[in-house]
Amino acid sequence: MTETPSISGRAPAPSSLPSPTSAAPAAGPVLSALGLTTLLTGAALPFLDFFVVNVALPTIGRDLDAGPALLEMVVGGYGVAYAVLLVLGGRLGDMVGRRRLFLWGTAAFGVTSVACGLAPDAWTLVLARVAQGAASALMLPQVLATIQATTEGPQRARALSLYSGTAGVSSAVGQVLGGVLVSVDVAGTGWRSIFLINAPVAVAALVLAVRCLPETRSDRPTRVDGPGTVLLSLSLISLLVPLTEGRAAGWPVWAWLLLAVFPVATVAFVRVERAGERAGRTPLVPPSLLRLRGVRRGLAVLVPFSLGWGGFMFVLAVALQEGLRLGPMAAGLALVPMCATFFAGSLAGPRLVSRFGHRRVVVAGAVVQGVGLAGVLTMFWAGWKGLGPLGLAPGLAVQGLGNGLLMPQTIRLVLADVPVAQAGVGTGVMVTTQQACMALGVATLGSLFLSLAPAAGMREALAVTLGVQLVASVVTVALTRRL
Repeated sequence: MTETPSISGRAPAPSSLPSPTSAAPAAGPVLSALGLTTLLTGAALPFLDFFVVNVALPTIGRDLDAGPALLEMVVGGYGVAYAVLLVLGGRLGDMVGRRRLFLWGTAAFGVTSVACGLAPDAWTLVLARVAQGAASALMLPQVLATIQATTEGPQRARALSLYSGTAGVSSAVGQVLGGVLVSVDVAGTGWRSIFLINAPVAVAALVLAVRCLPETRSDRPTRVDGPGTVLLSLSLISLLVPLTEGRAAGWPVWAWLLLAVFPVATVAFVRVERAGERAGRTPLVPPSLLRLRGVRRGLAVLVPFSLGWGGFMFVLAVALQEGLRLGPMAAGLALVPMCATFFAGSLAGPRLVSRFGHRRVVVAGAVVQGVGLAGVLTMFWAGWKGLGPLGLAPGLAVQGLGNGLLMPQTIRLVLADVPVAQAGVGTGVMVTTQQACMALGVATLGSLFLSLAPAAGMREALAVTLGVQLVASVVTVALTRRL
């Protein structure tokens, strides 16, 4: 079945998104409620596993006799593989079918999760996590691309809000779930249950996907951009790997050499992509896609938000356990208020947009998110002694509400005028930006926090790190005002 050439059949107005109340029904495969539930279940898994190990790292380290460098690779290996392969996963979905890639990716995610759960040593766990990140990169781009190709108008607005709510809540729930599972010690599996639990969920998603997901693909499939894929991978690896592992490894020579490769590989990637598009080919990341107003401005907002979010969640997990001496379960349950308000904000977003306009809702979300972060910082600084999970609840709840208003509408902005034929590429670019920045936030802000804590103290290091994130929040507010 042939897809329509663009999401709404016409270009959106320069200053706003297409009206969700005026779009016509999708002229193609239609996504059922069960199909959307299946997609959201699949989308939750990669986000959960990006964060689920944070609260389990101390237990993993003791059980596998792993030092800080190996433990950071357990987190970083997943994030790097995930970010590097996302755009390629989106392109492959456009070519061979998004439903097919979703099935392959979900099956691979289930298998690699079992491999993580059964890993006998730290290096095996690292390799399994890299493979798990690659499986996530096959699966996740198909979620938004399928929503793009099978929904219109109010249905799309609601689906994107649910997707964003799922992504945001899963990030926080990952740490909640990790803490609960490690504490409960299901059948004596300890930390291994945080991975093994993925297997039955993946099987359920596979069964539902076979029954209810429509197949969509680009009506003009293109070949994989080999040079672009290699150069983008090299760019991301040369930046993320040394920043993730450099501090723990003592900044060896290879880390500096990789960082020196990053600008060279990035410039080469940009030139190759531009030359490919001028020659009439379809590059991995078409420069024309990045010239679209909504894509460009939405990504500009997404970058500082994702940097701060990734770093915040990692630092918070360490501070709650190593600083406040909370157990894994208490550290996880402390995030429940954020989960609840994030989801509530995501669901309320479309109604607020229809009443107040897209720009006002996004600006309000950025402001509320910053206020919540400032509240968390204040509580950590003023009430450090004796501060428990409930003491952070007000600030985390406000921050979650702001995030829930901000993220879904930013995603709508990025995808609003992406042609359906490039849905996989567009979503791959967006999610790659999001995941790479989250991994970069963990690497940079996490390293800043961990390097300051031994000398300055946990509370002081936390204040500096959250202060940097508050600056990123202010930048996000400033950028949203220019949408």
